[in-house]
Amino acid sequence: MTIHVDLPAPYVAVVTLDRPPVNAMGREIRERFIATFDELQEREDVRAIVLTATGKVFCAGADIKEKQALGARHGDRQAANRLTRESFFALTDSTKPVIAAVNGAALGAGFVMAACCDAIIAADTAFFAMPEIDVGQGGGASLLRDVLPRALMRRMLLTGERVPAAELHRVGAVLEVVPGAELLPRAVALASVIAEKSPTAVAKIRGTFSAVDAMTARDGFLVEQRYTTELNKSADAEEARRAFFEKRRPVFGNSE
Repeated sequence: MTIHVDLPAPYVAVVTLDRPPVNAMGREIRERFIATFDELQEREDVRAIVLTATGKVFCAGADIKEKQALGARHGDRQAANRLTRESFFALTDSTKPVIAAVNGAALGAGFVMAACCDAIIAADTAFFAMPEIDVGQGGGASLLRDVLPRALMRRMLLTGERVPAAELHRVGAVLEVVPGAELLPRAVALASVIAEKSPTAVAKIRGTFSAVDAMTARDGFLVEQRYTTELNKSADAEEARRAFFEKRRPVFGNSE
């Protein structure tokens, strides 16, 4: 089994990478990863997701041995590239927020995968690196630029240096750094807070993140206002207003 899915709290799914020894991403696990997130999008018992891994490494990036074999057949490099980007887009396109609980080293594609999540919570022993330059590879800047300051991103891509979680926390790329034993409980707790919100509102708001990325501030705000107008008409919004005036917790459904 390369990926496990558990529900440790109401409406919270934990997706665990489990491909010893270092959770490297090859064709099989990428296909399973995409299918897992496709399935979670349609599950009404899931409103927020935590992504983590087994062992001491979060993800060592692409499976170098598998990459070395590419080129034996025409088109296999293109197929591998497509699978790689779709595994990242499974996170960025998710209608449900994803919290990365980084338990150890996040290297290359492993770092990019964490950066595609809505927030990163890291163990205090975790570190991040983009070592592709040392193995004739590259890429990742387009997905890291919204997470890292420009100079730090270029330093990581051009040197392959390891950067500890504490440094990325200092620049805002990592939300929290916690002891390893507290990592998963903290990530699940944050996901649970999100899962208590209206799933309709969460999906709409998260949808604006990608929609406004390439827009001017004016155009982006207009898009957000349109989403807000749609939200105000939803059943969840009506329930939220009733609960506010009745001084009780709202009970949200999964309908749009």
